[in-house]
Amino acid sequence: MSLVSLIANVIEPTGGTLLDPACGSGGMFVQSARVVERRHENPTEKLTFYGLEKNATTIRLAKMNLAVHGLEGDIQKSITYYEDPHELLRTADFVMANPPFNVDEIDADKVGSDRRLPFGLPGVNKKGKVSNGNYVWISYFYSYLNEQDRAGFVMSSQASSAGRDEAKVRRKLVETGDVDVMVAIRSNFFYTRTVPCELWFLNRAKPEQHRDKVLMIDARNVYRKVTRKIFDFSPEQEQNLLAIVWLYRGETGRYLDLVAGYCQRMLTEGAACFTMKDDNDEMVEPLPDFLSALTSLRSYFDPFLKTLAKDAPHTEPLKELDDAIPMFKADAEAFRKTLSEQRVAWGQQNTTNGELKKAVNRLAPLAETSRDLVKQTELLYKLACRLIETCENDYDARDSDAWAGRDITRARKAADEARALAVEQLKLVRYFWKQAHWLTDRFPEAELRDVEGLVKLVDRTEIEVNDWSLTPGRYVGVASEDEDEDFDFEEALRDIHVELEDLNAEAVQLATTIKKNFEELGV
Repeated sequence: MSLVSLIANVIEPTGGTLLDPACGSGGMFVQSARVVERRHENPTEKLTFYGLEKNATTIRLAKMNLAVHGLEGDIQKSITYYEDPHELLRTADFVMANPPFNVDEIDADKVGSDRRLPFGLPGVNKKGKVSNGNYVWISYFYSYLNEQDRAGFVMSSQASSAGRDEAKVRRKLVETGDVDVMVAIRSNFFYTRTVPCELWFLNRAKPEQHRDKVLMIDARNVYRKVTRKIFDFSPEQEQNLLAIVWLYRGETGRYLDLVAGYCQRMLTEGAACFTMKDDNDEMVEPLPDFLSALTSLRSYFDPFLKTLAKDAPHTEPLKELDDAIPMFKADAEAFRKTLSEQRVAWGQQNTTNGELKKAVNRLAPLAETSRDLVKQTELLYKLACRLIETCENDYDARDSDAWAGRDITRARKAADEARALAVEQLKLVRYFWKQAHWLTDRFPEAELRDVEGLVKLVDRTEIEVNDWSLTPGRYVGVASEDEDEDFDFEEALRDIHVELEDLNAEAVQLATTIKKNFEELGV
């Protein structure tokens, strides 16, 4: 899950004890290990995993998950509300969790004197139960941490602005100065629940200049569609959110490396438009191969076209196609030449912020050219298909000996496959440029700044004025509508396609169910 990955990468466990008091199948442990592995270190030597889970079957899954990834952990069967078998109070180096939200079944008498509730008990209802368990969990996570390290966890969006007794607990937590980062996440990021949530990050060792501040990030508009009902972050979206945290922590070098990496990746993907290895590790040439496949398809039309009158209606789509092919060839060659020049220039690239901003601007025309070539590629294939349809529908080409139907069908399929590969590769060029531009446009000085609708560093005075709310959207405001001019039509089409696929699948399933019900009724 991308949320788990984001949590692990924000708290960045370096070594020591990592506790998940609601560990489920152990996903937090696996993601933490990956963070350590990226530093070329051994997670089994650096981290000691401790987990709590009440379900015996889930514990077995967690242990299996750890074993599959070459990890070990001490996972105890426990109801965390009432039990603390690891006895890690104030000693855990890192805490990560995705606990159940809005639980109202915790016995207040059993937890009232628990040492893991340093800010007191949140509200109690008439049945003697804690009205909402969110702040029990939050208090536990805080109390497990030692005085030098970090916690990251998922929490219901209700918790960040809850009132009454929960607000009192939240105020005490904010007053410690240990609330570090809050990230708002839109709904549908979970397979099992659709509610929006927030990621909370605590840091017991915040630098003095940040003690009275909280970094608020509203990431509700940052997502990609996996299915109609499930969203996540792309790897680049996750990296861009992490870049905001890096700037907050003064880690400018990591931000600049990310921008430079996007530019480098853009040029690499551009070169792959002309030569690359496919999934079978064979060399292919996406743009040249498409042009070759299209030219081959076009050649099969000639015998039949020669049998038609020169002023027949087919001449219009034929002329469009024949005019577009050499234009496409010339534009592709110009793209290749510019790309080669930019790759040479990149070899001398200075990666200071000012020079990287210039590079991103310099590469903008190349990104736009790649988008134009996508449109041309799609148009060329449509023109060829239109010519086929004109010949078959208006001139009964299938009945003519001069029409090589089978060859044309095979050539059309080959051209379509080549088109899909070329388009996919071309889109990557602009995609990675857009990631670099997203960052440099919002943080032009490579320093953290307030960005309307995205991020704001909020001081405690403002939080107090807002009833101690920790809801990011309350502080960052709403992005201006000017961003509509950068509307990504291609991404919108992709989302529509994903939704249509899901709806079609549901329609098939529903039709099958209806048919079965009719059969059972004898209809």
